[in-house]
Order: sequence, then structure tokens, then C-alpha cells
Amino acid sequence: MSRGIIFDIKEFAVHDGPGIRITVFFKGCPLRCLWCHNPEGLLSEPQAFRSRNGCDSCGKCEKPCNHNECKGLGYCVKICPKGLIRKSGVEVDSFELATQLKSHEAVLKESGGGITISGGEPLMQPRFLLDLLSELRPMHTLLQTSGYGEPLIFQKAIELTDLIHFDIKLIDIEEHLKYTGVDNDLILHNLNLLKTSGKPFTARLPIVCGVNDSAEHFKGVAELLRDVRDRVIVELLPYNPLAGAKYASVNMEYKPNFIQSALSGNHVDIFKRAGITYKEM
Repeated sequence: MSRGIIFDIKEFAVHDGPGIRITVFFKGCPLRCLWCHNPEGLLSEPQAFRSRNGCDSCGKCEKPCNHNECKGLGYCVKICPKGLIRKSGVEVDSFELATQLKSHEAVLKESGGGITISGGEPLMQPRFLLDLLSELRPMHTLLQTSGYGEPLIFQKAIELTDLIHFDIKLIDIEEHLKYTGVDNDLILHNLNLLKTSGKPFTARLPIVCGVNDSAEHFKGVAELLRDVRDRVIVELLPYNPLAGAKYASVNMEYKPNFIQSALSGNHVDIFKRAGITYKEM
């Protein structure tokens, strides 16, 4: 039993794995992908989320308050007359969260679904992640990860999880560093751990115009996955044009250095020739 910080729980999710699922979003991520559409999941600590739509700049939220839940946020989350401010990030107990999630087990199981752990990056909260996965058994669990985490922790997570969604953002190490803020040595190491585990998994490819939509990138991914093509599915995730919509709400600036409006290239014929199953989301 341990404690961790999450920023959202999405019920009746149908795009985060098989069947109907509940997705738990862990807070904190070591990557800074320039196309990230969950900026409230980047920082590890709780923060204020201020919706700009409808705000009339009355300034009430900026005045000091004595509410415990507002400490360290810089804003009062209780005083907005329109309810436009909330706290993004709450500390929860792994056992209590698992108990809450398992109360939906019958409904989720009937659809072939279960619990998906996403983020942020779940591997950033290793003890909380492993405890939660253990306490959720025997429910079907799925881990969505960038693969950037301590290998021993990832190995244990593989053993405790029924299915892994593993992001492959870029193959070239310098390009990976440029667009995500970290190199991909650790990610590729953990991908190899996943490949040798014997478990089926999904490789998720975010496709961003001019960044990773080239035939070279698709060929690199196909080469990485060719030896496990019997138990991997590739999911192509198109760039979300609304990716920057929430940045101002958490006092961050969205600064993409790629073309946002152009259509990205699609070279799925490369996967066909390699015998790799794929689907476009």
C-alpha cells in the first residue's frame, strides 16, 4: 500500500484498450513532447487548472485564502463565481483507489474491459504503480507508457500487467531528444525487455507532420518489431489539432515547431510487407 498523485479518472473509456475501461491518469512525466495534449499531466505536483472560457478576469482567485486544498497552487480553487478553477492532481492511497476501481469489476469484465493506467508517465511513480497493479488483480489491467523508466520497475510492471501500450515516438536518438526532451536509449532498452517477455503488446505511434511521418521512420519501427510481429499490434495515432488548447489553463505556453495543419504521411504498406498488424485510430 502506498500513495501517489493522479490528475483524472475517466470512466467508460473505449479507446484505451479492449472493452469498456476505466482509465487512471498518473501525474508527472519526464518527457516534454512538443505535441503533448495533456499538459496538466507533466508536472509531478498538484497545480491549479483555470479554464479561460468564460473568465471575466475579476481577480478574486488571485487573492490569498486559508483553504488547505489551495496551498501552493497560487490561486483559490473555491472562490470563482463560475467554477472555472479546479485543482489538478490529488494524492490517493493505492489500496483505496483499487477498492474503488474494483467496485466496477462486474460491468467492466462483461465487456472484456478493465483498468488502464496512463499519464503523464506511470513509471515516474514506481511504488504506487506496482502496488496499484498488484491490488487490482485479477482484473484486466493495461499500462500505457513511454517506456522511460527504471528497467527493473518496468520488468515488474510487465509481470503484473495483462497488456502494455508502448509509445514509439522517434527512432533517431537526436531527433528524439529534439522533440521530446530526452534521448531514447532507455526507451529502446525497455522495449527490448518487453519484446523478450513473451507478452503481447501494442506499439503506439503518434504521427506528427514533418517529425515522424517519413518512410524512414516507418521502416525503422518495422525493423524493431519484425521479430515479434506475431504478438504486436501497431496503432497509428494522428496528431491532435486541439493539443495546445489546455496549456494556458496551467500557465504553460504551447510552442510546437512543426506544421500543425498539414496532413501527415502514411506508409502503412511498410507494415504490410513486414507482416505487422496495424490499425489507424
